Amino acid sequence: MAEDLGFLKNDITLATRAIHVGNEPEQWTSMAVVPPISMATTFKQDGPADFKKYEYGRSGNPTRECLEKCLASVENAKYGFAFASGLAATTAITHILSAGDHIVSMDDLYGGTNRYFRQVASRMGMEISFVDAVDVNNVKAAIKPNTKMIWIESPTNPTLKLVDIASVTSLAKSHKNIFTVVDNTFMSSYFQRPLDFGADLVMHSLTKYMNGHSDVIMGAVCTNREDLRDQLRFLQNAIGPVPSPFDCYLVNRSLKTLAVRMEQHMKNGIAVARFLEKHPCVDKVIHPALPSHPQHELAKRQCYGHSGMLSFYIKGNNLEASKKFFKQLKVFTLAESLGGFESLCELPSLMTHASVPAEDRAKLGITDGLIRISCGLESSEDLIKDLDQALNSIVSFD
Repeated sequence: MAEDLGFLKNDITLATRAIHVGNEPEQWTSMAVVPPISMATTFKQDGPADFKKYEYGRSGNPTRECLEKCLASVENAKYGFAFASGLAATTAITHILSAGDHIVSMDDLYGGTNRYFRQVASRMGMEISFVDAVDVNNVKAAIKPNTKMIWIESPTNPTLKLVDIASVTSLAKSHKNIFTVVDNTFMSSYFQRPLDFGADLVMHSLTKYMNGHSDVIMGAVCTNREDLRDQLRFLQNAIGPVPSPFDCYLVNRSLKTLAVRMEQHMKNGIAVARFLEKHPCVDKVIHPALPSHPQHELAKRQCYGHSGMLSFYIKGNNLEASKKFFKQLKVFTLAESLGGFESLCELPSLMTHASVPAEDRAKLGITDGLIRISCGLESSEDLIKDLDQALNSIVSFD
């Protein structure tokens, strides 16, 4: 079968590629159907600097290579790289740049990325501009002679704004030496593949949907560009933010159920969003599948479906109402992160986005009444019942 895998790249669906690519039994003398976990940190050499494939665990590992091949395949990429976390992947990408370079970043993005750009990358002599990339003209206006990277999320975290990826990447390609990065964490490779729309790099916090079991922290970067591949390979080894072989095994395992998991996440997310949109204790629901979403039509053009992510403004839009709501939940768990089999909810203003300056949170609409939900794989009926009883507990705040 190993010789036949070439046709899987373009002719077989993502669900099949996620199961087979990088996992061919023929690569192992044991013909193991499940790739073995190679915990070796070093590999025997035939002579000084004379080795067949692997030299040292940081620069290459058989289990990690299986995962990286699979990640590249499901993202429609030629090359994939696994990192110890999503932020480790972000760090490696940013190290492609140099002091004095300028980054145009989405303003509404994951709080950890915001913090990294503001408090770490800026200290390395990089200049960062945060713009509302929903309007591509804002990105265009922010570009300077020293701009080298455009970083976007779509949908954004936590207000689920959509960015026209093709328009932004087309703009970047009209300038010399600017590459575009798309954080695809909220959608997974199953529902959105930014490289197909011209992105140069796509990154994931694999911790979320791609792994989907809330038991691994890991990141990834995929690309079709050989020059970026070479730089990422060098940085992965030179900086050293590599994941453990066991964690690579776990994520590789999880990718086998990515398609079925994402379909259920989508069904639950849409059901919950439709319910909340009619609830008297909810002021507004944000979900790209709803016709009320301002970029609903873009979602239909750019995405293959929807994840289980949504946000809503609780009636009263204040911290007291939010805290009372969280106290009443039985099925949903109040916790950070997202994309696992269990349903989670959180308050971005005090949790995932607390590091974002207060004035910026206010501009973005990240108030103390904005609740972010990650719908898991439970029965949608149970999720709706849980939200209903918790929301009804705040009726006094009408």
